[in-house]
Amino acid sequence: MSKTPSLSRLFLFCSLACAFFLAVGASAQAAPKKAPTKAASEKSTEHTAPEKASATETQHLSVLKNGANIRSGPEATKEILWTVFKGYPLQVTERKGKWAHVVDFDGDKGWITTDLLAKEKTVIVKAATANLRVGAGKDYEIAAEVKHGVVFKTMATEGDWVKVKHADGTTGWILGKLLWPNILP
Repeated sequence: MSKTPSLSRLFLFCSLACAFFLAVGASAQAAPKKAPTKAASEKSTEHTAPEKASATETQHLSVLKNGANIRSGPEATKEILWTVFKGYPLQVTERKGKWAHVVDFDGDKGWITTDLLAKEKTVIVKAATANLRVGAGKDYEIAAEVKHGVVFKTMATEGDWVKVKHADGTTGWILGKLLWPNILP
């Protein structure tokens, strides 16, 4: 007679599998390496006044596709400071024509064409590591440990916790203060 594995063993196996996939996902979709920014001597030759992002407009956006370039100014000829992947969250601080001046979770600034921005809400892990839990609270089991720079879609909030979903389909809860941007009230 064969024994069926207990629920706790099955959960442990699933947790380890999730941790493995999140670690793989973290290396494949970790925050991009950035070139040091140049001094303010590289300014645009355009004389159009920049528009501040309005308070009613969505301030936090995400990148539409892999390989999107963040540039030193609002022109396609400006230096590429770093390249980001699909879903990477950015905060828009101003707009200039079809360009948006953005800030990322590390505080780095640059310009991206608005054609590469989506309104989809994503968050990024700003802590060195964060625990992905099966429920909204420290009393819930840890499903996986997530590395700095991993991006998630947001699904819900409960108190200080945010329910998130990784691109590989893994879902769980992370303490909101470990994520950027802060979507909690």
